[in-house]
Amino acid sequence: MGVLDHVSEMFDCSHGHKIKKRKQLQTVEIKVKMDCEGCERKVRRSVEGMKGVSSVSLEPKAHKVTVVGYVDPNKVVARMAHRTGKKVELWPYVPYDVVAHPYAAGVYDKKAPSGYVRRADDPGVSQLARASSTEVRYTTAFSDENPAACVVM
Repeated sequence: MGVLDHVSEMFDCSHGHKIKKRKQLQTVEIKVKMDCEGCERKVRRSVEGMKGVSSVSLEPKAHKVTVVGYVDPNKVVARMAHRTGKKVELWPYVPYDVVAHPYAAGVYDKKAPSGYVRRADDPGVSQLARASSTEVRYTTAFSDENPAACVVM
């Protein structure tokens, strides 16, 4: 510890005060069912007055709300559920291109908007993540990347 550090500690006025950590700017995507304009208005007003919210955008056909601001995602979800009385959850879908097996059990969802499938972070959810050896053998036998593949194709 240098001399400057020692002197700055002696004249430090913030001793005993906690320094607040500033929240980061986040984009929170939420799934909530909106049937009519009244539902949309209720959902928008539930989070617009929240401290730290910069903008709120709604996509009623996809049942999606996007909140941008210095907020905690769990607090936004809790407040929206409390104020609207609706079932609210964080956006459970990812784009179709991101998932390795979009039609696997636990990933494919009929209720998902077009171009999206359910997020599968847990490897136990996606049954095709660990394909059996016979499946691997048949898929690699006719693969373009396999130099010893069948040439009859």
